[in-house]
Amino acid sequence: MPKKSSLQVEKVNTHIVNWLKTYAENAKVNGFVVGISGGVDSAVTSTLCAQTGLTTLCVEMPIHQAPSHVSRGREHIELLKSRFGNVSNIEADLTPVFESFKSQVPCNEEESKTHLSLANTRARLRMTTLYYFAGIQGLLVAGTGNKVEDFGVGFYTKYGDGGVDLSPIADLMKSDVYALGSYLKIPVSILDASPTDGLFGDDRTDEDQLGASYDELEWAMLEEEKGKISTDFSGREKIVFEIYKKLNTINQHKMREIPVCKILNEFK
Repeated sequence: MPKKSSLQVEKVNTHIVNWLKTYAENAKVNGFVVGISGGVDSAVTSTLCAQTGLTTLCVEMPIHQAPSHVSRGREHIELLKSRFGNVSNIEADLTPVFESFKSQVPCNEEESKTHLSLANTRARLRMTTLYYFAGIQGLLVAGTGNKVEDFGVGFYTKYGDGGVDLSPIADLMKSDVYALGSYLKIPVSILDASPTDGLFGDDRTDEDQLGASYDELEWAMLEEEKGKISTDFSGREKIVFEIYKKLNTINQHKMREIPVCKILNEFK
């Protein structure tokens, strides 16, 4: 269904790095802080930030994290530090904070809602942590969301991993991120790993949660941009397209600006 990325990776790499550097210099900040998850998006984003020559702080924020996620993240950080002298790292173990939060809030009678709310809480605790380090070191929080996640299916936590200062890879499809990651020599362990948000403390993948792979969702996003509708497809393509449309619809509240109640001039 989807085609392989045709991204001109060298040109895109240079473009994003220049964009990051210019934005940071205009904002008069020292560099960037990036949350490292062990996934391809954060690995690519942190590598792009590192190439600016500005301070790049990689932050690990485990909350009951799977050992495989931790090891992949650390492998990437060590490689990045060996390549770039402007890269440093720190770990903030948020497991005790998360457990303390859980002890202070009630559980919903619907267990699934409690699990989802707590999963989003993990992301929001991490956002708070990133902004803490950004504040004390004069850095910008660099987002790690790609185009399919951010503008296709809204697969992120509002005011969690969606709470950032700038988004360097948000105009890249997931296949583009992988192509760029390969060009940037991201560890193979990360490139080969199944994408997962790691927010539920189990081994569920993004595909398990979404009901379709990123390749499939990317295909659906491109087809919708062409004006296609569900009845144009059959079989698995129809199922995937409907999954995409459903997620895109229910998550519009994440993608649009916050609604503001405008007060009529006659009331002022």
